[in-house]
Amino acid sequence: MTSRHACSWLAVAALLLAPDASWSQPAPLPVPTIATIAPSAPASWTWAIDANAFGGYNYQRREFTDFDAWESQNWLMASAAQRRGAWTTTGTAGFTLEPFTIADIGSPQAFQTGETFGNAPLIDYQHPHDLIMVVAVETTRTLNRAAVSLGAALVGTPPIGPPPFMHRPSAIENPQVPLSHHYLDSTHSTQGLLRGGVALGGVRVNGGVFHGREPDERRTDVDLGRLDSYALQVAVTRGRWSGQVSSAWLTRPERLSTYDATRLTASVAYEWREGDRSLAWMAAAGQNLEAHGNLEAYLLEGVWRVSGRTAFYARVESVAKDILDAGFHPVGVGHTHRQSIVGALTGGTVRDVVVGRLGRLGLGGDATLYRVPSNLQEAYGSPLSIHAFVRVRGRAGPAAADHAHHH
Repeated sequence: MTSRHACSWLAVAALLLAPDASWSQPAPLPVPTIATIAPSAPASWTWAIDANAFGGYNYQRREFTDFDAWESQNWLMASAAQRRGAWTTTGTAGFTLEPFTIADIGSPQAFQTGETFGNAPLIDYQHPHDLIMVVAVETTRTLNRAAVSLGAALVGTPPIGPPPFMHRPSAIENPQVPLSHHYLDSTHSTQGLLRGGVALGGVRVNGGVFHGREPDERRTDVDLGRLDSYALQVAVTRGRWSGQVSSAWLTRPERLSTYDATRLTASVAYEWREGDRSLAWMAAAGQNLEAHGNLEAYLLEGVWRVSGRTAFYARVESVAKDILDAGFHPVGVGHTHRQSIVGALTGGTVRDVVVGRLGRLGLGGDATLYRVPSNLQEAYGSPLSIHAFVRVRGRAGPAAADHAHHH
C-alpha cells in the first residue's frame, strides 16, 4: 500500500485498544444526517463517534484490459445530541479521506457509472466521495405520541432511497459500492439541504428541498447552489422490519446532462440480533426517469454474522446501464439511449483477528461474477472483480446505542 493511502489507517488505528474478547458486535451505525435521542435520554449532551475503513487490493478483469488499485474506502463520523424537555437537538459531522486514498479517477469497478472525470462520464470507475460527507443539525419536538422535526445541512442526505450503502447493516462489511448506487442512494452527500418530518408510531413522512446537482470533480470543496430539487418519503418501522417508498424530482443532476430527472425508490429491510450473531438483509428497487429513457435497478444484499468474529456477505443486482450512449446531449437532441441489463453476484467474508474495547480489525475478501448483456459482450467478455482487504472499525461514546436510523 502506498503512502497516499497510509493516512486513513493512521486516523483509525488509535481506535484499536488492547484485545478484549468481551467486546461484542456493535449496534448498526447511524445514518449521517438525522439522529434523535430516545425520550428517556438524560438532559445532558450525549455523543457518539463511528469510524470505518477498508484498505487493500482491488482487481478488475474485463476484455482487452485488466485494471487494479491499492486503495482505501473510509469514513469518520461524530454526532452530539441534547434533550431539553420535549425538544431534542442533534448535530452530526463526518468526513472521508477518499480524495487522498483513492485515485482521482476513482476506484476501478466494472460497469459502474455516475458523475464525471476530466469532463467525461465515468465508466468502470466509482468516484471518490467528497472530503466533507455530512455537516447537519436537526431539532425534534415531541407531541404526545408524535414527533415533528426540522433540519438543515451544509452536506447531508435528502429523504430519498434506503439508508446509504456504507451505513446499512445489510452492506456494512462489503467494500464495493453497489452498481445501483446512482439509482437508490447517491444523494447521501447532497450539498445544500433543508428537510422536515412528522412521525407517529412507526410511520414517518419526510420531505426535503435541496441542491440537485451532483458534486464536481474537486473533492475537497463544497458545491453549494440553488435549492432546486425536492423529495418526499414515507418510511415504516415494525420491530425487526423497516421499509420506505420515496420520490425525488432532480434538477439537472448529472453535470453532463441538460435535463432534469425523477427518481423513484422502494426498499424493505430486516435485521435480527442475538448475542454476537446477527442477520441483516435488504431488497430495493430504483428507477431514474430521464429524457433519454427510464433506467431501472434491483438489489438484494445481506450480511450474516455467524459468530462474534466471522461474517459472510452477499449481494445480487440487476441494473440497466446506458454505457453505450453516456455523455453530453444538448437541449433538443432527443434520442433513446441503448440500455444494457447488467447482472452482478458478489460473495465475501470477513474474519476479525483483533478485537478491542473500542474497535476491531478484520481480514476479508470477495469476488463478483457478472451477467454481461449481448450488446456489451464484445467489449467486456467475462469480467471478474476481486477484493482482498483489511477492515478497521471503531466506535465510542455513551450515545452510540441511542441513535435511531431514519430513512
